Amino acid sequence: MRPFIASALLFIPIAAFSASDPDSSFYKHAAEAGISEVELGQLAQDKGTSQDVKDFAAMMVKDHSAANDKLKALADAKGIALPTSASLGEMATKTKLNVLSGSSFDTSYIKSQLKAHRQAIALFSTEASSGQDPEAKAFASATLPTLQQHLKAIRRIASSAGLSPTHKTSG
Repeated sequence: MRPFIASALLFIPIAAFSASDPDSSFYKHAAEAGISEVELGQLAQDKGTSQDVKDFAAMMVKDHSAANDKLKALADAKGIALPTSASLGEMATKTKLNVLSGSSFDTSYIKSQLKAHRQAIALFSTEASSGQDPEAKAFASATLPTLQQHLKAIRRIASSAGLSPTHKTSG
């Protein structure tokens, strides 16, 4: 009985550290958002009608796949288990987009990307400025310019499509 108790106690500090790690939220949310960006990008490459939307979607798949790989390598090196799917909210966005077609799809995708990239920039900016994990801070700092370029690109596409580039969506 004692070896079992001793071995069980070995796992408690690790679980407690992970739960109290101030950077764990960054890892989780960055992974979920990255997964969502790739999935939505793939969907938009298939369903988008505008060449701008399709080109942007291809950039999302390429850039976010690369960032996801870097984040996974960083997390693996630290023994951090990342989510393997998007958040429930991001899954709901995908479900909504999946039933749309034509210009309705393009408009909803553009709006979702405006929102997603504003949120990602906020998440990565916070980690870059006040994270405790030096590698996570460096990853956030290195990724931030790409996210800012994405927001600039989707704002241009929104303007071209006659949408407000600062469109705010609920949620």
